[in-house]
Amino acid sequence: MTWQCSHGQLRRQTGYKHGMNTLLLIGGDLCMRTAGRLDSAEWQCAGLRRRPVLATPGSRIRWFQADLRDPASLSAALSAIPPTTHLLYAPAPDARTPETYVQVYPEGLRTLLETLPEPERLRRCVMVDSTAVWGPSNAWVDEETPANPEDFRGASMLAAEALLHEQLTGRFQNVIGTALRLSGLYGPGRLRLIEGLRSGRIKAPTGPGHWANRIHIEDAASACAHLLALPKPLSCYIGTDDHPLPTADLYDALARMADCHLPDRETRPPDGKRLSNARLRASGWTPQWPDMTTGYAQALVSAARSAPPIRCAEAARPPRTAPPRRSPT
Repeated sequence: MTWQCSHGQLRRQTGYKHGMNTLLLIGGDLCMRTAGRLDSAEWQCAGLRRRPVLATPGSRIRWFQADLRDPASLSAALSAIPPTTHLLYAPAPDARTPETYVQVYPEGLRTLLETLPEPERLRRCVMVDSTAVWGPSNAWVDEETPANPEDFRGASMLAAEALLHEQLTGRFQNVIGTALRLSGLYGPGRLRLIEGLRSGRIKAPTGPGHWANRIHIEDAASACAHLLALPKPLSCYIGTDDHPLPTADLYDALARMADCHLPDRETRPPDGKRLSNARLRASGWTPQWPDMTTGYAQALVSAARSAPPIRCAEAARPPRTAPPRRSPT
């Protein structure tokens, strides 16, 4: 159904209020956590999802069904929402294929911006993507490090960032746009790494160039909320915690937390980088979980309270002792 109504009718039919910041959210869990951090006296939130979302009591977001690949569904959903003043674009591709990533990132963002009614009302766009725009590096990586994606994921995200900034010099000249490049997310419901260690499926890499970077889902949400309100954000920020770790050190620490055997080692090419969050911190953001091992420990405690015990896979060898810990340089 497509609404055709004035602002007064819109308030009566949907409960929206004229004159507030209207945040349009494209995404799922991260968007919901971000909305929960915004002052309800200043912000009203609408979200778009491909599949129907059941209304939950106390939810800050009014959800509408729409597909980024279907301009007609976008137009119908957006006609029921007050003019968007802020946009959080954090889509989750439903398949790990080049075609899907292109459809969701550059093409999806373009379709959304072209369909958005009253574009002159938009003031801020925060696009969430990934640090996959950089390849492996044993040196520190920050926002000034040239992007060098190794696969279609990073390439599609970079194309979307370029499109965003291109649009901001044309139809959306009054909009401030910024990209938030997140490292690996973890937290409640995001403990697949620990599940893999418990089952014995995961091996730890040996040799140089293997770095793990993480950000707690709540810290990622706080970074999104921060950038939506920051007066003059820069064009790009890295969202990660304070302490990248050698991958094997992280896996060993998590195995101990889960009371499992330490993972076997395997030799493989460098596949990590050391990410710096100095720019985001300098803007005023502070992570609640600056160290991933502390954050994982808390997430494990929370998971244990709500689930039965999980036994680790039995190993055919005695538990291995950990190698000497290497300190990041």
